[in-house]
Amino acid sequence: MNKSSLIYIFPNLFTASSIFAGIVSIVKASKGEFEVAAWLILLALIFDGLDGRIARLTHTTSKFGAEFDSLADIISFGMAPAMLLYFFIGVQYGKFGILVSALFVIFGAIRLARFNVTSSTIDPSVFIGLPIPAAAVFITVLVLFLLEYAILSAGIVVLCLALITALLMVSNFRYPSFKKFDMQKPMFYKTLVLLTLAASLLYLFPVEGFVLILFIYVCFGPVRAIQSLKRAGRKEPKTQPPPIS
Repeated sequence: MNKSSLIYIFPNLFTASSIFAGIVSIVKASKGEFEVAAWLILLALIFDGLDGRIARLTHTTSKFGAEFDSLADIISFGMAPAMLLYFFIGVQYGKFGILVSALFVIFGAIRLARFNVTSSTIDPSVFIGLPIPAAAVFITVLVLFLLEYAILSAGIVVLCLALITALLMVSNFRYPSFKKFDMQKPMFYKTLVLLTLAASLLYLFPVEGFVLILFIYVCFGPVRAIQSLKRAGRKEPKTQPPPIS
């Protein structure tokens, strides 16, 4: 195997690591080790973020890598959070718990399939539908939040939030992708200030900060759509009554 072939394998090793972290998370969740299972999903997110960036930096992007990444996302951000959700809370609610976990995986798969067939025609600065990693991490940090404060009575609320999150993945709401920034001076300073405030919040309140930031991101799509509808309604010209003859 020559040196160039090894370079192509390197980013895919991070994708494989993401799958491994997802599988171990499912095993830990089935044994009741929910906190470890949650942190393994977050570790999978780090691996998922590194594989694409390394591939772009080393100019080793490929169709195989893109497909492998999507299959990894199904396991790490579909199956793993769904099983964490089920073993942590869903098992107490019978068929409803099974249904929510199943729909999370199914809608996540639909979200990924739609992304794969439309990514070349969509503006890279936005996602259509909530990205599956964001949905997975939102569910994961909710579990960590409940574990932190021992709020086990809010199970039905979390299941309903998970169901809404699953539906948002297959919605047409637009979410920022953060892959493309407008680095003009005003936008640069605003972004720097926001990132500094977010980092400060996470430093003081790690779990609570992640919950708040992800909740804002999850709500961004519907709120943006409502604001767009209101602006469109204000811009519509008012029809004039017919003249009286």
